[in-house]
Amino acid sequence: MLFPTATFAIFFMLVLPLSWLLMPRGERWRGFIIAASFVFYAGWDWRFCFLLAFSILWNQLFALAIHAREDARARKWLLAGALSGNLVLLAYFKYVGFFITSTNNLFALVGVDVPLEARSVILPVGISFFTFMAIAYVVDVYRGDFAPAGLGKFAAYLSFFPHLVAGPIVRPGELIPQFDSPRDPRYVDTSRAFFLIGTGLFMKVVIANHLASNIVDQVFGAPNQHSALEVLVGIYAYGVQIYADFFGYTNIAIGIALLLGFHFPQNFDAPYSATSIQDFWRRWHMTLSRWLRDYLYIPLGGNRGGSLFTYRNLMLTMLIGGLWHGAGWTFVAWGAIHGTALVGERWWRERPGYVERPSTAWRRAWQRFLTFQVVCLAWIFFRSDSFSDAWELIARLFTAWGESSELVTGGVLLAIAVGIGSQYLPRRLPLLVMARFSRLPVPAQALVLSVALLAVHAMGPEGVAPFIYFRF
Repeated sequence: MLFPTATFAIFFMLVLPLSWLLMPRGERWRGFIIAASFVFYAGWDWRFCFLLAFSILWNQLFALAIHAREDARARKWLLAGALSGNLVLLAYFKYVGFFITSTNNLFALVGVDVPLEARSVILPVGISFFTFMAIAYVVDVYRGDFAPAGLGKFAAYLSFFPHLVAGPIVRPGELIPQFDSPRDPRYVDTSRAFFLIGTGLFMKVVIANHLASNIVDQVFGAPNQHSALEVLVGIYAYGVQIYADFFGYTNIAIGIALLLGFHFPQNFDAPYSATSIQDFWRRWHMTLSRWLRDYLYIPLGGNRGGSLFTYRNLMLTMLIGGLWHGAGWTFVAWGAIHGTALVGERWWRERPGYVERPSTAWRRAWQRFLTFQVVCLAWIFFRSDSFSDAWELIARLFTAWGESSELVTGGVLLAIAVGIGSQYLPRRLPLLVMARFSRLPVPAQALVLSVALLAVHAMGPEGVAPFIYFRF
């Protein structure tokens, strides 16, 4: 069930009033929202509802067992059991084909024929996201940062449909406490919710889909058939497409949750205005960045143990983060580029005699330009189907100038400019727009929303493509 569809609109128009009617009755509300979330998830494939239910029961049982034990060794074994169950499921559905193919290729290099047959396994939508949330819950209970919630609250937390299939990755302490007291509809920030949904729809349906259908899919689908200019613009276009697609989805998700009375953490903060790769990861998919920091980088040792161990931990975190995004070596290469850049930046700052230069407008502009180029270089591997396609794209940048560039149109350049330029708007502008919208009479608000939806529908391509992050 996609957000920008009539099916979801009908679903949400039924869920929203019933949710508020049942809100004062905590257990009944939780039962209703869990059922609604499973109906939402069944819209993709009803069979995977059993997988979601299993994840809920598995992690709740282990969280309760960990909390009940005082023996440190027993708690560690229970934590290992909980994590193993989550990771085995994730590995089976997401990586079994990748591991078999990689094993076959490795043995083929030494002339050994291994009769391992890659199996075609359907990837459950959103499995990476709700698995990471489940792991956060169990680990927080183990660390003593969070007491186990009741089964109903945990089930509502893990299955809550606004974040279920593509995030943001909401931590237990950020959402479960909100279930403890009924939300008050009088204090719902509807202006912010509608602004988030409206901007999300625009970024997804208009910007992301336009770039995908008018240049990105063609360039990455057949790299050797396009000019250097088309390839260059196509790479930048993909950088904007994936931002607009994911930023748009999370804006819609945050807005929908807000209409239901719940607050999700922000997931993006103008990442293409970053002045370094470290700054980029403070702004891009921030809920994943914090998850990787708190549940992977710090347990690996973080900054402890000296520079070499810190570099190792940074690289491992980014390599695993790359593999999390997709079962392919191109995703590992994407992670390696970011990891190398993070290590390089840290080494540069830690070298003897380093002195931080004063920040000037020209210096910041140069840093932003370089950071964006590194990010887009990594996007080449992230989007390409194979290394050969990625190298072909890079080669075309140096060998195919002067050829016809029909895909580089005014509409494509405008969409790229809007996607990047929107990240340099004054931070107060959205607040001013929301404040003015909130002061309008209800009929005027309805008219503005109707006009905005019609404009998005008119400017968007035919049909709605699935969100990119659904497959991660």
